[in-house]
Amino acid sequence: MTKDPNSEKPKDNWASGDKYEPYVGRWSRLVAREFIEWLEIPKGSQWLDVGCGTGALSQTILQVAEPAKVTGVDRSENFVAYAQAHTKDERAEFEVSDAQALRFESASFDAVVSGLVLNFIPKPELAVAEMTRVAKQSGVVAIYVWDYADGMQFMRHFWDAAEALDPKAVELDEGRRFSICNPEALEQLFKTSGLHNIEVRPIEVPTNFRDFDDYWSPFLGGQGPAPSYLMSLSEEQRTALRERIRADLPFASDGSIPLVARAWAVKGMH
Repeated sequence: MTKDPNSEKPKDNWASGDKYEPYVGRWSRLVAREFIEWLEIPKGSQWLDVGCGTGALSQTILQVAEPAKVTGVDRSENFVAYAQAHTKDERAEFEVSDAQALRFESASFDAVVSGLVLNFIPKPELAVAEMTRVAKQSGVVAIYVWDYADGMQFMRHFWDAAEALDPKAVELDEGRRFSICNPEALEQLFKTSGLHNIEVRPIEVPTNFRDFDDYWSPFLGGQGPAPSYLMSLSEEQRTALRERIRADLPFASDGSIPLVARAWAVKGMH
């Protein structure tokens, strides 16, 4: 699969909540529930969700943690609009904001959390520093990110096939791009931000696809690195990649595709 060497690398696209949800949002919600239960934040707390995206983590906080209030912030106006439209709860509010320069006063929140976004922030150390700043004394700061290198099976199948057909795809592979998505790097980042009582743990969830179409169609939405790469290809190249992936996936006897996704979660106390 040879691409034009003069063409630009496809940029990560984050614009459509409707297309992001079937791609990653549905799996993020499974991780979010276990993540929130692990944090053990008292009822009636003030939460900040940094990089809230389509609202998966914020909505799960509302369902599970009995918060007094949840504030979600994200750089994407479209994602914020989606989260607002799909979160019918007076305890929630969403706004456009940069994780690297939060507008909130210091020591404002009991829990400051972030799901699946830290590796996409240009300066993750600045984002964690800001999250720590707005957390109350003895408040909790916590994040989770996908284990792109080894534990995110449905993306791993995609990139392994893409790189077999197009060696240049390796430059876009999340497993290679995001070295922060491992327990050692996350723990060090939290230590550098002055947090203590730091814990890191894996969270594994099933990502069971009904059939190949359920697996493949979300990639056509163009949201995130792999779908953005896919949509940069010609129709012929997309077909070749699709069939390469189809040949390698572990289909069950009923045509479903049972896979697993692993996230790394880290928490610390301010």
